[in-house]
Amino acid sequence: MKRQLKKSVVYGLYAVAFGLLVGGVALLGASLRESSKAKIEDEYVSKGILDFNEEVKVVNTDPILVRPYVDDNIVIVKNFYDYQAEAEQQEKSLIYYEDTYIQSSGVSYSSGEAFDVVAVLSGTVKEVREDTTLGNVITIEHDNGITSVYESVSDITVKEGDQVVGGQILAKSSTSNISKELDNHLYFELILNGVCVNPENYFNKSINELGA
Repeated sequence: MKRQLKKSVVYGLYAVAFGLLVGGVALLGASLRESSKAKIEDEYVSKGILDFNEEVKVVNTDPILVRPYVDDNIVIVKNFYDYQAEAEQQEKSLIYYEDTYIQSSGVSYSSGEAFDVVAVLSGTVKEVREDTTLGNVITIEHDNGITSVYESVSDITVKEGDQVVGGQILAKSSTSNISKELDNHLYFELILNGVCVNPENYFNKSINELGA
């Protein structure tokens, strides 16, 4: 004879089964929510922070005005003539040539021997000329009204019309008749909107900081 379960027991089993079902559904839902949240956070990190970093890199790629040489042992042997400098400093910034004192509109660099002369910025070579007085000259035009001039050079590797990049070798330092006492050196001028400025105040600045 089969035994029948009491209704109360059956209802209890139904309640337990229903509770297990509800609990399982709740756990599954929580798991799906955590997975979705992790995916969203991952997308935010990859598309938010990483994209932001890429934007920063773009901002930091502004061209920088580098020095016209790469050697470490280069020193200044003739300063830019500053009208606001002390008289003693101004005297050291004069070029004496054929019984005439000339104010230096650039800076002369030397290491005692020939060194590579490089472009300070990307640009277009506007002039390359031989000059017995200045020691050969290279003139390069850049963006934002900037022009760079390299005098007292030899072994020139560029010609008029060439496109150059910052840091590219242009020539070797050499000698000039206008500054024989300096021996082997580079005379460098930086021109902003037609005005010669002291390049020492502008090296390592971005092209947008030059005030041109």
